[in-house]
Amino acid sequence: MTTDSPAGMTHRQVLEALTGLLLGMFVSMIAGTVVSTSMPVIVHDLGGDQAAYTWVITSTLLTTAISTPVWGKLADLFNRKLLIQIALVIFVLATAAAGFAQDTNMLIAFRAVQGLGAGGLAALSQVIMADIISPRERGRYMGLFGAVMAVATVGGPLLGGWITDSINWRWNFFVALPFAVAALIILQKTLRVSTERTRKVSIDYVGIVLLSAAVSLLLIWVTNAGTNFDWWGVETALMVGGALVAAIAFIVVELKVREPLIPLSLFRGRTFTLSVLASISIGVAMFGTSVYLAQYMQLSRGASPTEAGLMTLPMMAGLLISSMVIGQLVTRYGKWKGYLILGSVLLIAGSALLSTLHYDTNFALVSVYMFLTGAGVGMTMQNLVLIVQNVAKPTEMGVASSGVTFFRSLGGTIGVSVMGALLANKITDLFSAGKDDLMAAIAKTGDKAQEVAAQLSSGTLPEVRLLPEPVRSLIEDFYAQAISHSFLIGIPLAVLSLVAILFLPNKPLTRMTTSERAKADAAAGEHHTVEDVAEVAIADAEALAGAPTGTVQVVSHRTDSTASDGRA
Repeated sequence: MTTDSPAGMTHRQVLEALTGLLLGMFVSMIAGTVVSTSMPVIVHDLGGDQAAYTWVITSTLLTTAISTPVWGKLADLFNRKLLIQIALVIFVLATAAAGFAQDTNMLIAFRAVQGLGAGGLAALSQVIMADIISPRERGRYMGLFGAVMAVATVGGPLLGGWITDSINWRWNFFVALPFAVAALIILQKTLRVSTERTRKVSIDYVGIVLLSAAVSLLLIWVTNAGTNFDWWGVETALMVGGALVAAIAFIVVELKVREPLIPLSLFRGRTFTLSVLASISIGVAMFGTSVYLAQYMQLSRGASPTEAGLMTLPMMAGLLISSMVIGQLVTRYGKWKGYLILGSVLLIAGSALLSTLHYDTNFALVSVYMFLTGAGVGMTMQNLVLIVQNVAKPTEMGVASSGVTFFRSLGGTIGVSVMGALLANKITDLFSAGKDDLMAAIAKTGDKAQEVAAQLSSGTLPEVRLLPEPVRSLIEDFYAQAISHSFLIGIPLAVLSLVAILFLPNKPLTRMTTSERAKADAAAGEHHTVEDVAEVAIADAEALAGAPTGTVQVVSHRTDSTASDGRA
């Protein structure tokens, strides 16, 4: 039986190990995508406004971002298999609880807990993949990940839309439960990862609190400034000042603690630092664009949740096709930088084009814009994690992998919040500027005028497709202008991503897994003194001088391998 994996595992053994992991990722993705197209209806039914809509999304992204480096640190200290099972349980229980929410505050709270589990699934899945598959071989398995992404990203919105239109939106939160049970059982039976940890356990609790405080204060300020209080005022000074103080304190703590939450030494490496910068804009494109495209389809084009799911397929298609194709090409040829550059260029183009949307833009053009954006995300998102894992120390694989994922989630969280704030402020200005036209349109609805006026003045998100003409056309135009305006934030960030990627060191991908690299580093560490190195060099020279040809080849191969490891 041949071994297809660099870790000495057969192809079948790798597939068995990946089965539970893939199902766990599927649970995480389907639970998120199934409610994406239903969210405008959910927030409307729970009496929420645009700020509530933003926080329903942001609460999950915020706790995901904050918890991701925590899970990554735990992965370097504890049993990774147990950790991913715990994360899966937290995620699914919180998701199910969200189905019983009676108002937006309850929904936001349950979604925040959901994000704690999502952070674990996002971080641990990347770390465990590095345990069993080398960076160079990762692409051959991208077809499986692509299939999981396809079913979740394409099927999720369609299923969620159908459930909302045909049954009740609450059932969107329950569909992941049977898959979660299956994932837990399969993970227990098939996943085999090393549980050996040689370092003493130490959790940076102070760092967790300071990081949470800094990010939370910043997001609360972004969401409420300009609506609940002025951009320049006492509230702004307190929140921004508090976030700045917490961020500085976090950096100081990370420099002093034995086991920092995010080791700042990682930023000494150019690959990690530039990948983080690029990941921030990828997060905005991935989370912000998908969130507000669903709102655009329903509030600006009058689509139902099911129709909105169908209408966002081009973006998902671009993401899936590009990630699968590029993954195979990376494995076949070992080249990655050109694909990242192309992806960032497509992301700039897609972001710029989405900022030109109107309520009556030809849908064929909208589809092209979405496909370009999705393709840009697909080419860059996973590959940025891949190249960081390629150069990370085995002992820091968890924090390095989760560090990139953290900043991607943080970028998405801040992006969604800023885009939501821009949208809310813009829609308020548009309603004020078009008040006379809107009142005239409402008057033309006859008997429904009072009902329509009450709905629009309630502050809750309107169900646009049920509004009578000509009020519907005006509201669709208002929301299209506001949403396209919010997409402008993605353009400079996409440019930043391109610049960061251009300066990334173009290092070849290693064929060794994390465990193999750890063993190689340990073996190299046994000869760390000058005398030891000299002894090894003399022994090698003697072996080369007197050994048969076959033995010379073995020694030569060992030397090349060691040199390669040093470069990695």
